[in-house]
Amino acid sequence: MEIIDLSLPIDEKAFEVHKVDIERVTHQAGVEKFNRVIMGKTLLGKIKYALGQRIVKKEQLPDEEFLSLEIVHAPVHVGTHLDYSFHYGSQSENRASKTADEIPLEYCYQPGVKLDLRHKKPNEVINQQDIRESLEKIKYQLAPLDIVLLHTGADKLYGQAKYFSDYPGVDPSTIEYLLGKGIKIFGVDTMGIDRPYRFMLSEFLKTKDPKTFYPAHFFGRKKEFIHIERLANLEQLPDFGFKVLCFPIRIKNTGAAWARVVALLD
Repeated sequence: MEIIDLSLPIDEKAFEVHKVDIERVTHQAGVEKFNRVIMGKTLLGKIKYALGQRIVKKEQLPDEEFLSLEIVHAPVHVGTHLDYSFHYGSQSENRASKTADEIPLEYCYQPGVKLDLRHKKPNEVINQQDIRESLEKIKYQLAPLDIVLLHTGADKLYGQAKYFSDYPGVDPSTIEYLLGKGIKIFGVDTMGIDRPYRFMLSEFLKTKDPKTFYPAHFFGRKKEFIHIERLANLEQLPDFGFKVLCFPIRIKNTGAAWARVVALLD
């Protein structure tokens, strides 16, 4: 079995719209942090620490090293992740929206199909007809629970400002079509399922038409769906004949959750 990684990292050095910070405590600094945390639990301990006392000294440790520690401060929408209905609005299908920790796990390990949509340009949308034509081209019929991966090639821009401005969006009619076929999860290799906000915002300010602003996301208030954002390496996949594994990290009460998405090929 071959495993293909379809995920992007959480990287504080990559260009991001939202702030990402990873505090990295080294092996050498770890013992000092340990003392500060443990001794800081009591007033007496804080005083002793401030006076230079330590309960564990580096000289007492193998190689004078403690344990490393990384503390990640990042939105759940950075890195490859799954979005669920709470992200789209407080209600979906006239009931309280579900959070990412409620995503049914049986949906997250299913056969995958890749649709080549690399001809779609920034500011264009992937519509229902595009999906039908892509399926006809590879002679594939969707089955309920298939995980549909939309390949635009935009992941190659990751780390650059263009990653956030040069990719096609997904039309709500496409989502409705996929849901009608029994699809529970679809994924994109773009940073979002709507067109880049520079296009949407410009159109919205010009027309004042609410249908032009995040229509794909807001469709999740009408129909419940799950999607994966920020996929990568879809060019390494065949059109079908593989399985996708996309279990979300279990974080309470969030609209999205990070996932290490992989494809399994026999």
